[in-house]
Amino acid sequence: MAFTDLVVIVTGAGSGIGRATAIAFAQAGAYVLGVGRRKEALEETAQGHPNIEILPIDLRDAHAPQTIVDTALARWKRVDVLINNAGATAMMPLADVTAERIGELFGLNVAAPSLLASAALPHLRRTRGSIVNISSTYGHRPLPGAAHYAATKAAMEQLTRTWALELASDGVRVNALAPGPTESEALAAAGLAADAVEQIKQDEAGRIPLSRRGEPHEVATWILHLAHPTSTWLTGQVLTVDGGLELV
Repeated sequence: MAFTDLVVIVTGAGSGIGRATAIAFAQAGAYVLGVGRRKEALEETAQGHPNIEILPIDLRDAHAPQTIVDTALARWKRVDVLINNAGATAMMPLADVTAERIGELFGLNVAAPSLLASAALPHLRRTRGSIVNISSTYGHRPLPGAAHYAATKAAMEQLTRTWALELASDGVRVNALAPGPTESEALAAAGLAADAVEQIKQDEAGRIPLSRRGEPHEVATWILHLAHPTSTWLTGQVLTVDGGLELV
């Protein structure tokens, strides 16, 4: 119960890694604000977990960052941890790029978490809190056919390192977790057909040394480690959890 009475904001909490992370923090004693676009999915996350409150909102809305922070403050009077997990995957070969699609991808994956971190910062300074950004193994390895998605994750890794230096004097730690291929709704949400999703999953599992894709709870475990109150000398790091994929 290391997070007892601490307040954690988790974006993208309606499914996958975000849902597993919100539940893991709640089980560790934290009060959790689960943020996402789909109310029904968030309700499933919170079911049976009284420490989880939900806020259905689109992170890309101009008022979203301050609304999220104000909601946590109104409920618990503080913010200790921000988990920037929400994001989208987009298959976009170079031949198919458009300014609109690039803008949408960077808006959700880079601008939205940046603005939310900025809104939360005065309160994280007050609690000497922590930010964990969710990157991807493809934030530092090529992903043909989805270069712009990979570029958004590379941006988050660089923001992590830079914010860590910028905020070190305030006692605010900033780290990132880069999961490898993990079971989630991301591929289907990217608009891929079911047979294409299954083929990608099989191909990914075949390349991973541990011979399988990750499970959300396995990733959530390490998010908690990065945010843990005892990890007081860890900042500016990108931890890759990918079943050994980075080695091949």
